[in-house]
Amino acid sequence: MTTAAQRTTMVTTPFGEVGGGLLGAIYIVWWRDIIRYWRDRARVGASLAQPLLYLVIFGTGLASSLGGGFGSSAGAAGVSYTTFIFPGVISMSVLFTSIFGAMSIVWDREFGFMRELLVAPIDRAAIAVGKTLGGATQAMIQGLILLVLAPFVGVTLSPAVVLEIVVLTFVLAFGLSAMGVALASYMRSMQGFQVVMNFLMMPMFFLSGALFPLVGLPSWMTVLTRLNPASYGIDPIRRTLLGSSGFPVERFAINIFDRTLPIAVEAAIVLAFGLVMLAVAVRAFQRRD
Repeated sequence: MTTAAQRTTMVTTPFGEVGGGLLGAIYIVWWRDIIRYWRDRARVGASLAQPLLYLVIFGTGLASSLGGGFGSSAGAAGVSYTTFIFPGVISMSVLFTSIFGAMSIVWDREFGFMRELLVAPIDRAAIAVGKTLGGATQAMIQGLILLVLAPFVGVTLSPAVVLEIVVLTFVLAFGLSAMGVALASYMRSMQGFQVVMNFLMMPMFFLSGALFPLVGLPSWMTVLTRLNPASYGIDPIRRTLLGSSGFPVERFAINIFDRTLPIAVEAAIVLAFGLVMLAVAVRAFQRRD
C-alpha cells in the first residue's frame, strides 16, 4: 500500500510503478526515446540499408577480388571475407545508431523537449543517463536485427550464443552512446555536431577491425587500433559469433604484448570507457547554461 504522498513521487509505467525523482526521470527520458524509435519505421529501415550494403555488395565484391578469401591468414583460417565482416557489419549498425542517436539532444535543445527537461525540477544527471540508455537500447536492437542474416553467411547460432551477443552488443552500444551523449552535451548546433561526429565515426569504424583483421599492420596503425575503444567492442562479438561456428578466430583477436585479451576484459574496457563518457555527460548537463 502506498499513501497519497507517496503516490505523488511515483511514475506509472507499462511495467508498473517506478519511484519518482532520479529513477523516474531516467525512465521517462529512456522510454520517450524508445517510443520515438519504435514509431519511426522509416528510420529503422534506413538504418539497416547501409549495413546490408556493406555485407552484400562490399563484402561480396571484395571477396571475389581477393579470390574467395581475404589474404593468406583468412584462407588458412577457413573464413570467407563475407563471414569475417558479418560481426563488423553488426557493430557498424550499433556504432552509427548509438552516436547519431545523441543527435536528438542537440535538436531538442534548440527546438523541443530538452528545453522543458532543462528547466524541470529534476536532477540533470537523469537526462544524461536516460539518453545514454535510450541510445544504447536502440542501437542494440538495431544490431541484433541483423542476426537474422547469420545462416546466409555460414554462422550458426544457439540460445547461449545469442544471449552472449545481446550482452556484448549492449556493452558496445552503451560505450558508444555515452560518447555521443557526452559530445552532444557540449554542442549547440546541429551542423557542428554532425561535423564532429563524421570526423570521429569514420576513423573509429575503419580502425576497429570491422573490415579487416587487426594483425600484421604497420606499427603506427596498430597503436591507433589499440587506442580505439570500438576495437574492444567488435573483437569479442566476432570471436563469439564465429567461434561458435567452429572458425579459429583467435588468430584475429586483439593482442597486447603478445597476449590475447579475454573477451571479459575487452567488454570491461568498453564498459569502463562508457562509464567515463557518461560521467563527462552528467557533469556537462549539471552545469547551468
